[in-house]
Amino acid sequence: MNTFGHIFRLTTFGESHGPAIGGVIDGCPAGLRLDFAAIKRSVALRSPQTTAGSTKRCETDNIEFLSGIYEGVTLGTPIAFIIRNKDVRSEDYADLEHIYRPGHADYTYDMRYGIRDHRGGGRASARTTVAQVVAGAIAEQWLAKQGVSFSVYVDQIGPILIPDQTDGNDVNKSPLRCPDKFTEALWLDLLEQVREEGDSIGGAVRCEIKGVPAGVGEPIFNKVQAALASAMLSIPAAKGFEYGLGMSAAAAQGTESNDEMLLKKGKVKFNTNRAGGLLGGITTGEPIYFRVAFKPVSSISQPQRTVTDSGQAVAVQISGRHDVCVAPRAVAVVRAMAAITIIDQILSK
Repeated sequence: MNTFGHIFRLTTFGESHGPAIGGVIDGCPAGLRLDFAAIKRSVALRSPQTTAGSTKRCETDNIEFLSGIYEGVTLGTPIAFIIRNKDVRSEDYADLEHIYRPGHADYTYDMRYGIRDHRGGGRASARTTVAQVVAGAIAEQWLAKQGVSFSVYVDQIGPILIPDQTDGNDVNKSPLRCPDKFTEALWLDLLEQVREEGDSIGGAVRCEIKGVPAGVGEPIFNKVQAALASAMLSIPAAKGFEYGLGMSAAAAQGTESNDEMLLKKGKVKFNTNRAGGLLGGITTGEPIYFRVAFKPVSSISQPQRTVTDSGQAVAVQISGRHDVCVAPRAVAVVRAMAAITIIDQILSK
């Protein structure tokens, strides 16, 4: 499956060190005047140039739109685009052609296809997410006209969480996409320590979506939370998804879980929002919020035991350009996949 969505559908293509990454968006509403500068800004937010603890790979990420747009306005026809890969150093991976790297998809791709592109992880690379960010930026512009907005930020790196639920609307200038300056300083020190140890570390991203009206979603197999979980867990390195009370619901009682409903000026309102804006897979009109956990980067410079594709036991020590923590760059991808999911749910309704 290289396609996500039902009405607003994104198909992506390309490998980490191939000529280009690209996508085709089908089902985008016609008549949307695009802000190309805003799309470029969204793509820049996943760039390692704007985040701390990131790979030194430096791509220009110039987007070439090939179809579906005329004089800056969407036509309703498929929008095709490519982003050419410029800063590839495939020689960094020459010694890994026959080695299965721990934590990577090398072994499983070989078992699935009988062949793999070892350069930078090929199709399994996070490089491919740039296409998702382009599509998400377009989706977000349509959603903004419907009154839908997004707040996305890193709320945990390693064992350190931000102190309280925080407004993350102004985090783009933060190198770690962190809404709390004190926590950010702790994270920067932690990342430097981990880098010096030749290791990596995990993190988590929080997303809040406001303005989605009540009544959006399907009751059984395409519940909004199921679609969001599918979207988020498709992101490379994503390991966990929770919405509303999330895993803490397992320790809660009904009085701590339910959201009482009130009538205010003849309209139903919720006294709390422990459900995360969703009941029965359908939106309540309250903000939707969720978290995504990301594992530590698998490429580390410490020696690790592994095997080759011919069954030889070897030790591997990964060199090259790699992130220490993916969470700051993942903010842009989480935001994009959330926008793609919500526009598809609204258009489906």
